[in-house]
Amino acid sequence: MPMTNNNKKCFTCHRENNTYTCEGCSQRFCSRHIPKHQQRLNEELSYIIDGYNEFKQTINEQKQNPRNSSLINQIDQWEIESIKKIQQKAQSCREIVIKSSETPINDIEMKFNNLIKQIQQLQQENDFNEINLNHLRNQLIGMTEDLNNPLKIYIEEDSQSFINEISIISSRKPTFNKWKQNAITVAGGNGQGQKLNRLRIPSGIFLDENKNIFIADYDNHRIVEWKCDAKEGQIIAGGNKEGNRMNQLSYPIDVIFDHQNHSIIIADRGNNRVIRWLNQKQQILIENIACCGLAMDKHGFLYVSDCYKNEIRRWKIGEYNKGIVVAGGNGQGNQLNQFSFPNSIFVDEDQSAYVSDIGNDRVMKWRKDAKEGTVVAGGNGEGENLNQLSSPRGLIVNDLGQIYVADYQNQRVMRWCEGKEEGEIVVGGNGEGNGPNQLNHPSGLSFDDEGNLYVVDSRNDRIQKFKILCK
Repeated sequence: MPMTNNNKKCFTCHRENNTYTCEGCSQRFCSRHIPKHQQRLNEELSYIIDGYNEFKQTINEQKQNPRNSSLINQIDQWEIESIKKIQQKAQSCREIVIKSSETPINDIEMKFNNLIKQIQQLQQENDFNEINLNHLRNQLIGMTEDLNNPLKIYIEEDSQSFINEISIISSRKPTFNKWKQNAITVAGGNGQGQKLNRLRIPSGIFLDENKNIFIADYDNHRIVEWKCDAKEGQIIAGGNKEGNRMNQLSYPIDVIFDHQNHSIIIADRGNNRVIRWLNQKQQILIENIACCGLAMDKHGFLYVSDCYKNEIRRWKIGEYNKGIVVAGGNGQGNQLNQFSFPNSIFVDEDQSAYVSDIGNDRVMKWRKDAKEGTVVAGGNGEGENLNQLSSPRGLIVNDLGQIYVADYQNQRVMRWCEGKEEGEIVVGGNGEGNGPNQLNHPSGLSFDDEGNLYVVDSRNDRIQKFKILCK
């Protein structure tokens, strides 16, 4: 740092003593302050050296561990998420294969059981000929061919994506059952009233394995059981006028059978409670709930729709103070995480909950632990077009994922396949009326083990049975 003599002021003390110029900063300093200026420069040099050493250490660390970078971390995260997606897709495909394998066996078993019944009937009546025997023999041959030619499944890969997408493709077309359009009345149908051969605005329905029908007889404040082929029903709960005493009900809207406890569970809508009824004794399970629909999954969990809170809660048997929200619960609305007056519920093998969302004219599917649902039927505004519903009520989903829904205001039962933009009319759809091919505000559905369809024809005060046609 060369310096020169002059008579200018010192940059530090401003005195006009002999000063020296610093070529680096072009400032002048007296003989007393020039050493301090030099000391400051030395300190700045030390700082630079320290920074250099730190930078060198960083380079060495990265050379020793090249994976320790933000880009590598992003790649690692992408790998983890991709593997997770692949595992989820693989599990989904496994479940499709398992279900696809189970369904044909179940169909064959159902046909076989029906064949056994025919054989037993012929043996009992002892009245048969070659025509009967040929018919039985042909049925057995057909079932044998179905059993020996199982469903063919193969994997189809999408080679366009970076990670190959796979899908399960079935060589068997899905079965679309059809029913006779003229129904027979199997309960009620004798006008509105309180007599045992009459109903008064029935709502929910449950069918047991013996084809006995349990009916929530809404306006009669009772649950009625109609034995198969009976001319009248018998009261198994309520029937003592409207009330909240232990032997009374108030506008029961739905009923299911709890196989584990051999009891019936009732949505006692007017009393805002869910009750169990066993041997003429009532037990309150859930209180202060605007219950409109009930369902029970294969694990014995009870699902209840609360039409005021716009949510579906799941309850563990024996712990009815600890229900958890599994669908909705985000206020009333038409978003995918909301309901507007949820009603009937169906829960499938995967614990996915299907819900008839009355106010939004749609059916929603909520997968287990999902934060929002998907629209699987309707959702295109209220109307009678094939892509619309009007105040849907009762619903059932079969093993093929086909959704059957009672289209309440449109006087029809619809079938929707998940992913399709519109449904098809199964029965009804011939205007409001009481003819055998007409319905008047259908509110509940059920199938028996033969595939016959039972419809709660609420405003006609009857239960209609539509017989299945040959597949």
